[in-house]
Amino acid sequence: MKYLHLILSALFRRKTRTIFTLLSVLAAFLLFGLLDSVRSAFASAGHDIAGVDRLVTVSKISFTLSLPKSLLERIGSTPGVAAVSYANWFGGIYQDPKNFFANEAVAANFLDLYPEWQLSAAEREAFRNTRTGAVVGERLAEKYHWKLGDKIPLQATIFPQKGGSNTWTLDLVGIFHESDPKQRDQEDVLFFNWDYFDEARAFGTGNVGWYVSRVTDRTQAGRVAAAIDALSLNSDHETKTQTEQAFQASFVSQFGDIGMIVGSIMGAVFFTLILLTGNTMAQAVRERIPELAVLKTIGFSNRAVLLLVLTESVLLIVLGGAVGLVLAGIAVSALTAQLGGSLPLLPVGVAIWLRGLAFMVMIGLAVGSLPARRGMRLRIVDALAGR
Repeated sequence: MKYLHLILSALFRRKTRTIFTLLSVLAAFLLFGLLDSVRSAFASAGHDIAGVDRLVTVSKISFTLSLPKSLLERIGSTPGVAAVSYANWFGGIYQDPKNFFANEAVAANFLDLYPEWQLSAAEREAFRNTRTGAVVGERLAEKYHWKLGDKIPLQATIFPQKGGSNTWTLDLVGIFHESDPKQRDQEDVLFFNWDYFDEARAFGTGNVGWYVSRVTDRTQAGRVAAAIDALSLNSDHETKTQTEQAFQASFVSQFGDIGMIVGSIMGAVFFTLILLTGNTMAQAVRERIPELAVLKTIGFSNRAVLLLVLTESVLLIVLGGAVGLVLAGIAVSALTAQLGGSLPLLPVGVAIWLRGLAFMVMIGLAVGSLPARRGMRLRIVDALAGR
């Protein structure tokens, strides 16, 4: 741009003020990138289930409602289903509430549907044949220094035993590890024998939390999901079959409307940002009134002055916002590597960048419009006279 040097000079006239303003813009768009990644993941989850080979079936009303175990054979005989298993959330605590980790009661064949969780044949057999048997992920075992043969007492928060005891003592018979190093978060979980859980729990006997199915042809996953849901249509236990990603998203969405929460947070952040940067631009133009008058004196038109101030305002937001989105992309990649699929996240890709740039331009124009109009309308004589 022909006058870029003028714009940069004006922008960094007060370096300290500009740097702090840029940091504020950076923080706002860093937060935007992170939250929009989560919002986009929830918005897209479950929209297209073609290309996946594992489906999760839960209650259509709420994830917290159980399903009858009688659905097992019917789901297993559905055309296109290669294998089916089931599980139930337990929610126990190890020693201290701060030591919370995922723990579930699962069927004997549950681990067979997850070949990426590598467990020896002997340990699989021990899990099937040990009534109080449990298997844990390698990372979880390392964290608590567990080894095969240890007894793990879990304190029930949802399911007490029939005798009134809240302590479930499990025997560690297997330690699995995730084949993909980037998915090691999947190792932070404990599974134990569902038969033991179902026999000993005080209520809910005969019901399961959810079913997991593996399809024979992943391109037919949508048809298979519809067929599974048709099994309980118009019953008192209607189901919803979805991908594992969509299941995770729906689990988290039990806590609230993710889109509304993200939108409310970003609305507050951007409103505050407009007030902050608007004040910065107004003060910057007010300090440069004589300089703008000189520009008009040497031939700059009203329109040129207007565009200079608007470009300065937009550039201020774009510089900080672009760095914020770059950092958001790095943060999302790091979180994805650390958490794997446990938290729905989409990369900060083209769609998020386009939305971010649109917000940058709109905010820049909004905060620069009033100072720019003032610069455009100022009279040379009054400005040079200090009036």
